[in-house]
Order: sequence, then C-alpha cells, then structure tokens
Amino acid sequence: MDVISQGWPYQVEVIENLFVPLPDGTRLAAKLWRPMGAGPVPAILEYLPYRKRDGSRARDNKMHSYLAGHGYACVRLDIRGTGDSQGLIDDEYTVTEQQDGCDAIGWIADQDWCDGQVAMCGISWGGFNGLQIAARRPPALKTIITVGSTDDRYATDIHWVGGCLSKDNFDWSATMLAMNDLPPDPELVGEAWRDMWRARMGHNRPWFLDWLRHQRRDAYWKQGSVCEDFQAIQIPVYAVSGWADNYSESVPRLMAGLSVPCRGLIGPWAHSFPHDVAVEPAIGWLQEVLRWCDHWMKGRDTGIMEEPQYRVWMQDSVPPQTCYRERAGRWVGEDQWPSPRIAHRKLHLNAGGRLADTATPATNLPICSPLWVGIAAGEVGRYGDDADWATDQREDDGGSLVFTTPPLPARTEILGAPQLHLRFSVDKPLALVAVRLNDVMPDGRSTRVTVGFLNLTHRDSHEHPTPLEPGLVYDAVVDLDDIAHAFPAGHRIAVSLSTTYWPICWPSPDLATLTLHTGETWLDLPVRPENPADANLRAFDPPESGEKTPEIDHPVPDPSRRTVHRDLLGSKMSVNFPRWTYATEMPDIGQTVTSSGYARFHITDGDPLSATSECGYSVEVKRKDTTVGHRSEGTLTCDATHFRVITHLTVTENGAAIFERHWDERIARDLV
Repeated sequence: MDVISQGWPYQVEVIENLFVPLPDGTRLAAKLWRPMGAGPVPAILEYLPYRKRDGSRARDNKMHSYLAGHGYACVRLDIRGTGDSQGLIDDEYTVTEQQDGCDAIGWIADQDWCDGQVAMCGISWGGFNGLQIAARRPPALKTIITVGSTDDRYATDIHWVGGCLSKDNFDWSATMLAMNDLPPDPELVGEAWRDMWRARMGHNRPWFLDWLRHQRRDAYWKQGSVCEDFQAIQIPVYAVSGWADNYSESVPRLMAGLSVPCRGLIGPWAHSFPHDVAVEPAIGWLQEVLRWCDHWMKGRDTGIMEEPQYRVWMQDSVPPQTCYRERAGRWVGEDQWPSPRIAHRKLHLNAGGRLADTATPATNLPICSPLWVGIAAGEVGRYGDDADWATDQREDDGGSLVFTTPPLPARTEILGAPQLHLRFSVDKPLALVAVRLNDVMPDGRSTRVTVGFLNLTHRDSHEHPTPLEPGLVYDAVVDLDDIAHAFPAGHRIAVSLSTTYWPICWPSPDLATLTLHTGETWLDLPVRPENPADANLRAFDPPESGEKTPEIDHPVPDPSRRTVHRDLLGSKMSVNFPRWTYATEMPDIGQTVTSSGYARFHITDGDPLSATSECGYSVEVKRKDTTVGHRSEGTLTCDATHFRVITHLTVTENGAAIFERHWDERIARDLV
C-alpha cells in the first residue's frame, strides 16, 4: 500500500492490486485509489484491456489519484483475459465484457469504502463500454462520462466508415493481437501466471477476421451500438471529444438522441483527455469531472447543469499543415442540440465548378479519380502526432470534382454535420464517393475542414446494400463529420468529390466513373449565427492532475514519420504510418516495456486490386528474471471477389520462440 499526499482535501491510499470476483468464479484484477479518512464515498470505475500494471500505469495514476484526493474511490479494472485478470477475451465490446462490468459495479457498490454509488469514466474503449453498460442499467451505476467514443460501432468507429473498409480496421486488429499475447504479472497472480499465459496464446487470434466477415450493419455491429436504442440509457451522460478525434460526431448524436440529463463538450483536441492534450488549449478537465460527479452523486450545486447543453471550440481558420500544436478559436455554447438557432444554407453544385445559393440548369460531370487521391489524407483517428493531418488539398483536388463559392463577403461560422445531397449515376455496380469540405485561402491554399465517405451500394441502407445499375440515376446523402469552423471573409468554401480515397477507404474492385448531376446536387451547410451569450460562458479552470508513477523513457531508434513514396515509372505508391515505438522503464515495479510497429499501405495507380495493407508489431516486457515478447506481421490483399488475410505471430520467452501461429484466409467481398 502506498500513500499519496499532494495538498488535496484527502491523502490517497493506493492498493496496487485487488481481485473482483465474478459470479462464474473468474477474478478481474483492479487497482484502487481511495481517500483516507473519508469513509464510504462514491466510486469511479475505468474499465479497459490496456494492462493497468504496465500499460496505462503512469496516466492512470495522474487521473485517479487526483479524483481520489478530492473524495472519490477510483477503480481501474482490467477486462477479462487482459492484464492481470483471469479468463479469455474474444473480441472488443462483447456481451460478456458488458455483463462482467455490471457484476463488477455491483461488487464495488457493496464494499465498505463505497457508499453504494458508482460512476464510469473513460476514454476510447472505456468510453465505449461506459455507454454500453449504462444501457444495461446496473442499479448502482448513477452516471457515466464518456470521452472519445461512439454510439455506432459500425459506421463511426474504425471499421466500416460510411460502409467503406477503413484503413484502421486491419491496423487496430494487429495492435490488439500483440497486446493480447502478453502474460499477467507473476508478482500479482502468483504461480498461475504461466498457465494463464499459455491459455491466452492458444486463444488469441486476429479479430479482423471476424470484423471482415461482417461487412454489413448486421446484428454483430448492432450489439453494443447504443444508437440502436438511446432510451435504454436512463442515467445522466457527459459526452466529450475533440474535433481532431475520430469520434467527435457521436457527441451531438448523443445530445440529440438521449432523453436523460446530458452535456456535450468538444474541444480542438485529438484522441486524448482534455487536461492532457497534444492540441492546445487544454482545460481543467478533472475539475469538470468533479463538478459532474459532485452534482449527480453528492447532491452539490456545482452549476454544471445551468450551463449550455452543448459546448464546443469554434475553430478559427488555419493554413494547411500536417501538425497543429494548438488551434485558435473560442468557446461557444448551445442550450439544446439540435439547436433551433442553426440555419441550414443550401449550396448548389453547379456547372463550371461553382458552389452557389441558386441552382443552375443541370449538366452531367463525370469523374474517375486516380488512386493517388487520398495518399496525403493523414490519419483516421488522430493522436496529435507530427504528421496526423491532411496536407494542402490542392493535390487531391487534382483528381476530384471541385466546386467553390466566390470569396465570402463576411465571416461564416458552421456548427454541425454538413450533408451532401448527391444525384448521380455510375458505370459499375460497385463504387464509393469521398466528399471533402475545404477552406480555400485567398492565395489558393486549401485546408480540409471535414470529410465524409459513402459506399454507394449502401446509399439506402448499411444493413441491406444493393448493387448499382450502370446508367441509372440515384440519389444519396453523404454525411460529413460534425465540425465547428469559421471561414473568414475573403476565403472561399469548397466541396471536392472523388471516387477514391486511398488508404483511408479500401478501393472498389473496378475503377468506377461517377457522373454527377450538377444543379440537382447540393450541400446542406449548418451555419451558426452569432450568440452574445458566448461571451458570458464560464471559463474553464487550468489543467490539474496527479503525478505520474515513476518512469524512464529510454532512447529508441527514431521512428520514421508519415511518409509517401511514389515510383513515377512503375506508378506504385506507398504510405507509411509509424506505430507505437518506445522503451519505458517503470522502476517502481521493476519492468521495462519496449515496443515498435508499422502500418504500410501500397497501391499501383490504375489497379485497385493491387491494394495492400501491411502491419507489424514487436512488444517485449522485461522483468527481473524473465523477458516475454510478441512479434507479428500481417498483410491484407484482395482480388475482385475476395479479401486475403495472412498473419504470422511468434511468442518468445528470454529470446527463444515458445509459440507460433499462422493464418491464411480468404473472405468474400460483400459489395465492398
């Protein structure tokens, strides 16, 4: 047991590990921070697979020690089959995971250090399962705070964005394949650690194989997607994200769909907690957590429910660049969402590349984009790294249809999800469209504001797609991601359409020509008028947190940044996204974790069947007498009718291979 004292209202007792028993006899491993001398208090649970002992250790302590020092018992729980928990993990967001969470909440509520009330607070996976468990209504769960998550597992996670196969699908599976092969810590679980490890090795498999077998929005994806029934959630929800995150659009959807007290917050941030950001300005997020939990679990009037339901960072215009350390702008608020204040401006895509308030007579414009459109698009889910954002959009515009307004006579601010109402025909039964909304500066530089994709066989339904009939005229709506952005006077608003967006979207089997019907295609732009009340919004406190647990970052070979390689003679193009590369020593527990990885994407212009994704990971956990590791490499390729997935992994102990597995599977394409 350790004690933390940082001048908070309470000293904090830290219990490195305790086991939460489940009804089937499985024990989940937890770490506990609790305020000394406070008596029974409400608990805050974070529930993750990312190994509390040696994975998220340092950042866990920063957050949970702070909240405990202000009067909450904080529990960081390893999901079944991960970290130091018993059992086996089968997939992300399973029914078993959700039921285990409900059972763990019941156990926490019964402990003598808890007053019977539990909240869930987490980012990403911990934000997902907070929503999912709330929908299952365990009695002791009183509120949730969900950060960087989604209500829709199919279309707005990293799997099937707009019905298109997302580049992060295969990559994320490779990440979890590596993590799921690592053993528990013998110091915590005892002699059983090796048997637990062997069981994990034998059970581990690329989850991508399952994800790829479900190419439609079927029951697999509906499970865990709370948008299927928002009314199942009957407790207050605080939903948070960042405009640079992949999950920002879930916040306004939750505000619109939930019938319980809720608040939404979106800053300029990437995929991070708002107090610990790569994109400034940071805020005193942990103080906001306290304001929320004090209101709902301690009955204190913190004023948080008198503030606007939906509060966002209105981003000022910026020139295009691949990294932003901060975004200029200001906080604005809407008392309800959807807001009746938002004006929907209809901009028509007219002949001559004009984007205008009035439609001109219809004409037909064909486009068959080269496969290099999108190779400089950046990441899907951004972490604020040095090369996560898209470059100047003029390059991709060279292979797209582009429509622009005249220079704006006045500043125009938008808030919401733009929609493109598209009338089109195609010459192939399968096709996709990528739509970008851009901010064009007076000198021609073009910054991507937001983007949306649609597999056009999914034009009527993600659940029941149908092939396209060449030459037939169709209507479809392409949803772009929610955004808050200010276009300055003198800038132009641009809409760009392409039939490829590699590697963000896996290409259709044939290069399709899409014929756009101008004058009958239009953009719904959500324009936000000025609101004098914005000037009176309560200012956020400066960021505060606890200290990280001790860690030493050792030098590692400098990982390459995002790079694009083009063979001008052979027309082959490659995009390299470096992945987790670090060597971190944790002296307080005598462990060092070393990791390196890559995600590479190759394609030859003119040949969509040449598309190839490669992922590799190497992870080692070094303890005083044992070093365990995982090495894996995988490729995803395709032909006209099937995807092919090849993956090989090796598990090592003290440098010697002790386990190997190989997969080579073909999975039929289903209108993708």
